[in-house]
Amino acid sequence: MGRLDGRTALVTGSGRGIGRAIALEMAREGANIMLSSRTQSELDSVAEEVTALGREVDTVISDATDAESIKDMVKATAERFGQLDILMNNVGGLTGDLHQQMALNHDDALFEKNLFLNLTSAYYASRYALPYMVKQDYGRIIFNGSGYAKRGGGLMAYTAGKHGLIGMMRSMIYQLPNSITVNTLCPGWTNTQLADWDVLGELYETDAATVKAMMEQENAQKRILEPEELGPMAALLAAPESAGITGQVISVDGGYKI
Repeated sequence: MGRLDGRTALVTGSGRGIGRAIALEMAREGANIMLSSRTQSELDSVAEEVTALGREVDTVISDATDAESIKDMVKATAERFGQLDILMNNVGGLTGDLHQQMALNHDDALFEKNLFLNLTSAYYASRYALPYMVKQDYGRIIFNGSGYAKRGGGLMAYTAGKHGLIGMMRSMIYQLPNSITVNTLCPGWTNTQLADWDVLGELYETDAATVKAMMEQENAQKRILEPEELGPMAALLAAPESAGITGQVISVDGGYKI
């Protein structure tokens, strides 16, 4: 038996990367999974992997920059599975030209769009999921933070959004029943599309190999982590035995800037 048997998890941004890894780990632990992203072909691929694990799975296309689309995603999950126990707010990242996201020349529209992607989208998903969790007297909300959720150094909107997740979490836990927990899981540099070394090399005015080596030096283990390393901690935070873990910022990052 898995620790998530009988539970339903909605994992946003689960077509690839950390979202995919967490969805698969929760499925291994017994959860039925609703996968969500913007790309149906990616969702279909992950859905096949979940099915191979013997779990029920469905997919929903959702735009993480549109509140109504997020609302529809949550509603579709509850209607499809009859419950919504776990919300993994994984979606986030960077959109738009990175050169237009620096302090001295930040594009205003890009600031708003990236802030919505990394913070406001998690607000709406949580806001719409909470009534189901309150009704069933069980809920686990997990935010996907970042090393930049606790420190400076990232691009403005991204860093502001990730810091905002922690503040929102700390407010929420005092206003929810004890049967619902909220935590923030923080990866460091991880082998995903967000870690595009060619693009980052250009931003830092160096080459891809050099910027990758720079980022490897930012954690104590001197390496880039794999998405699958986030899965076990996410599954633990989603489980019934984690009832006493709430309002926590938990890092799986190889010792990032400690």
